[in-house]
Amino acid sequence: MNEIDLKGRNAVVTGGAQGIGRAVTERLIASGATVLIWDRDAALGEAAAAELGDAAHFQPVDQTDFAAIEAAARDAEKTLGGIDILVANAGIAGANATVADYPVDEWHRIVDINLNGVFHCCKAVVPGMIARNYGRIVNVASIAGKEGNPNAAAYSASKAGVMALTKSLGKELADRNIAVNCVTPAAARTRIFDQMSQQHIDYMLAKIPRGRFLEVGEAAAMIAWLVSEENSFTTGAVFDLSGGRATY
Repeated sequence: MNEIDLKGRNAVVTGGAQGIGRAVTERLIASGATVLIWDRDAALGEAAAAELGDAAHFQPVDQTDFAAIEAAARDAEKTLGGIDILVANAGIAGANATVADYPVDEWHRIVDINLNGVFHCCKAVVPGMIARNYGRIVNVASIAGKEGNPNAAAYSASKAGVMALTKSLGKELADRNIAVNCVTPAAARTRIFDQMSQQHIDYMLAKIPRGRFLEVGEAAAMIAWLVSEENSFTTGAVFDLSGGRATY
């Protein structure tokens, strides 16, 4: 494992108790950071923090509730002394159905978590980063946001929105030492698969030229560099983790 220097840095990882988020949390801690996990699953979050040791902390929060996110960010500013790094990873897959058959309530639920939730997190942490003239943000989108997966329009649209949000915010903060980027993973075999049909899982695998799913540690490795001080120039960019699937 390459050594990334995050000593003295404070990070927030949303959905950091499982899947890609858990792998990112572990990698950032191994690199010297203190990590605050934001997750709505209190039992899972508390267990993860306990397993990961003194450098891990947990705060239950629902990212669809901006007031709750804002309060959590204020608490982190007080207890940690500031948030240097945000990895906005939490998201859901939602139901698989055609647009014609897609439940309207489900559409709104997915967009609220996957897109509005990322906006809420960015909005809450950016003022502190501006005040300190330092910050690194990585938003976790998806290759589906670039290509649009059939029978997953809500998920695809929400992740496309995350990419656009990242580009806008990156440009807004480009005159400061704050980098805002996103990654677009192909599917990784995590609990998010529990929300998908086997047909959809098979479709995603068939689209990956590498012939396998993403390993969560591979995502964590890229994200760890993106949130490091070494990433001092690139901002508003999209980094693919698609196993060769991405065509632009």
